[in-house]
Amino acid sequence: MSLPVELRRALVAICGEDAVFDDPTHRRLYEADAYAFDAAPPVAVVLPRSTDEVARVVRLCRREGLPFAARGAATGLSGGCLVLGDGIQIGLARMRSILEVDPIGRVARVECGVVNLELSDELAVHGLHFAPDPSSQIACTIGGNFAENAGGPHTLKYGVTSPHVLGARVVDPEGQVYEIGGPFAPGPGVDLLGLLCGSEGTLGVATEFWLRSSPRPPAVETFLLAFATPESAASCVSACVRQGVVPAAMEYVDRVMLDAVEAVHRLGLPRRAAAVLIIELDGEEDTVARESDQVERLARRHEVLELRRAADAAERAALWRARKHAFGAIGRLAPNYATQDGVVPRAKVPEIVRAVGEIARRWRLEVGCVLHAGDGNLHPAILYDRRDADSVERALGACAEILELCIDLGGTPTGEHGIGLEKREYLPWLFGPGELELFHSIRRALDPRGSCNPDKILPMGGGCGESRIRAESRG
Repeated sequence: MSLPVELRRALVAICGEDAVFDDPTHRRLYEADAYAFDAAPPVAVVLPRSTDEVARVVRLCRREGLPFAARGAATGLSGGCLVLGDGIQIGLARMRSILEVDPIGRVARVECGVVNLELSDELAVHGLHFAPDPSSQIACTIGGNFAENAGGPHTLKYGVTSPHVLGARVVDPEGQVYEIGGPFAPGPGVDLLGLLCGSEGTLGVATEFWLRSSPRPPAVETFLLAFATPESAASCVSACVRQGVVPAAMEYVDRVMLDAVEAVHRLGLPRRAAAVLIIELDGEEDTVARESDQVERLARRHEVLELRRAADAAERAALWRARKHAFGAIGRLAPNYATQDGVVPRAKVPEIVRAVGEIARRWRLEVGCVLHAGDGNLHPAILYDRRDADSVERALGACAEILELCIDLGGTPTGEHGIGLEKREYLPWLFGPGELELFHSIRRALDPRGSCNPDKILPMGGGCGESRIRAESRG
């Protein structure tokens, strides 16, 4: 479908000539997010500059019977912002103003297109920061963080996005604007903010937020611990949890990722290690000192090969580059990679680390793995070549097997990347027909026309069984 002339004129009248694109180049640029298996070019891309423009675009789509989907920085990894069915892509990248910072109340009001790291940089002037810090922090937007209820390395102590959102301005699927919450704690009534946060843009388009900021801790210690085997690193994680140590972050990085990062960034990472843990402790000085001693003792009990403690902020940043630049670095190892997002109970971390290696060997694939080890959220990066049909099939099979194992171990198929298009057929592995129908009924109540980011999250039928059969037969 091409964009009708009259519809294009209507979009230009709302947002301006420089904000509407329906040429083949722009349609291809907006056809996918960071999930590489699927693509769907929109009929047109529109880049509004205000909540009012977003609402008018949504009302126009409703009138014309067109589906639409919001898009931030497209760093998502589940196909969540693809527009299916000849629809309109509403790009929110131009709405990137930090509207207000209240350092006394520790509240910031921002537009949806503000980049996560830019917000923390702005808050740093006041001794504050925005706690959720996805690995794509330098690019991802607050709107995307809200849509996916994103986490990051510091989720273990500070939680995912939802506890840090006080209120939102939202354009509903009918094009009406409303506000939930505000600069203070939400009031009584149904927790609509909790319903919207993590709904992946299927229940409306959130355009502004009131966010809770956090004071920067007075003391921080960051360790890099190198281990001879993945299992010993994972066992050290379990030991830390059992001892009651609550790090701000506890990240696992395997050998494949370490080699890729070292080849690009030359950080002097330990070359003989099969895996490393990056553990960051923060808080009051006496608490950090006590927990630092505990971490060192536990690491030595688990035969740590090398233990580094960052001496200053520069060394701390260098250690974190080993984690936050991992996925950028492995792009040189294969034409494509698929990043998974399963979760297991913390006690099962050693088991899932071992199993991912076995699955990789069975499917004849190279897999690099990082893990938010403290909360059991693993991100195996499965390397493949999308030009090779057999390579794609093996990658899909490995993905399915890893996620099914996470569920069998008592976990879920996603921790922070969302369900989107990628995992919607996996939901029957977790929920029964009654629960799924309840989810559908909520969706229908808030979006009766089914036009707001349609065909995401909830299963469409067929694919789940096919994925499971493929995983079992090839395994």
